[in-house]
Amino acid sequence: MATFEFKLPDLGEGVMEGEIVKWNVKPGDLVKEDDVLCEVMTDKATVTVPSPTRGKVVSVHGKEGDMAKVHQLLAVFETEGAVPAQAAGHGAHAAPAAAAAPAAAAAPAMAAKGEAGNGAASDTKVLATPVTRRMAREHGLNLAEISGSGPQGRVTKADVMAALEGGGGANKVAANQVVAPAAAKPAAPAPLGHTQGDQRIPLKGLRKKIAEKMVRSKTLMPHFTFVEETDATELVAMRKKLNEMLAASGDKTKLSFLPFITKATIAALKKFPHLNANFDEATQELVVRGQYNIGFAVSTPDGLTVAVVHDADRKSIRELAQEIQRLADAARDRKLKMEELTGGTFTITSLGQTGGLFATPIINHPEVGILGVHRMRKRPMVKDDQVVVREMMNLSVSFDHRVIDGSVGAEFCYEVIKYLEKPELLFLELA
Repeated sequence: MATFEFKLPDLGEGVMEGEIVKWNVKPGDLVKEDDVLCEVMTDKATVTVPSPTRGKVVSVHGKEGDMAKVHQLLAVFETEGAVPAQAAGHGAHAAPAAAAAPAAAAAPAMAAKGEAGNGAASDTKVLATPVTRRMAREHGLNLAEISGSGPQGRVTKADVMAALEGGGGANKVAANQVVAPAAAKPAAPAPLGHTQGDQRIPLKGLRKKIAEKMVRSKTLMPHFTFVEETDATELVAMRKKLNEMLAASGDKTKLSFLPFITKATIAALKKFPHLNANFDEATQELVVRGQYNIGFAVSTPDGLTVAVVHDADRKSIRELAQEIQRLADAARDRKLKMEELTGGTFTITSLGQTGGLFATPIINHPEVGILGVHRMRKRPMVKDDQVVVREMMNLSVSFDHRVIDGSVGAEFCYEVIKYLEKPELLFLELA
């Protein structure tokens, strides 16, 4: 019998760690190659980690809720015959194959031996994600002077925000300035009291990632929201007619309103290309994308996730309907691939008939805009000086005010409305 140590494989480009959400095996279990060992939640997706070999599980490393770094020991097996190689390509099922990261990137960062040029203590020994380090750097904070509330003392984005809100200015590092002895560290938040009948639910898994992403978006992006109504009467009629035609031809595809809204959105994005973009926080640049990869918010039992339809402009309304449905089903079944969760350039969120009058949707960072679609209702409206019943629906669009002006956002919304109120124009936008 041989012993094989299995380390957490690469989880995707730029992903250096993940939270262990669920173990599917325990010491003593017999596994076959490709059996699921555990589920790991990254900033981008929940991925399943398969067994690289056939054998007996001797030990597992890390509890559910713990953070595991890429190339960190995950499990030990007893195997018969030759010990399998730790292949870089034998990674998580939801992630595309990736080359092995350089050893220097996988190992914990070591503090520089020389003193920092500005006299501040180096923060490279501090446990923190790249996003947290960037946030601290942008606000001039020294991570070494912030108390970490995460596992093993890891400094989280919430800790950085607490330092900023709690008078963390004493920790800011001015260029070429010697830092005075640090003031008292911000106190960790005191736990809330507990009374009989209360229930404490840990923030973990997808819900934790949603919380982190929402905080990042609202912290970094000054949001503004524009709301307007649209007359969807002609759209309702066209959708009904096309569904009848599909049914008569034996095609089981059901057209919702989303494919039409997607086509209208893409037409508007082509007129306002700066909205089909990502904002690069590291370089402070707006990256205008050449592809139209539209994200759709999907409600799952674990929480909200955004699935991405790539090259949506090249798909017909029928193809969009099929792809949106396929991705929604895969999201609810936890079967989305990494490439189906990343690369978005603009997001659409809709709650259907429970969408309410309007909302202020939160931007899917690093995108710079999001469209919210709200419930449709028959309402009396004045048309040609006559009161008539029309199918009315509200749209709400949120933008990153750093790069998108209010007038541009309003014009974009009215461009979307133009196509929805005259849906025959959408056929000019077909792939």
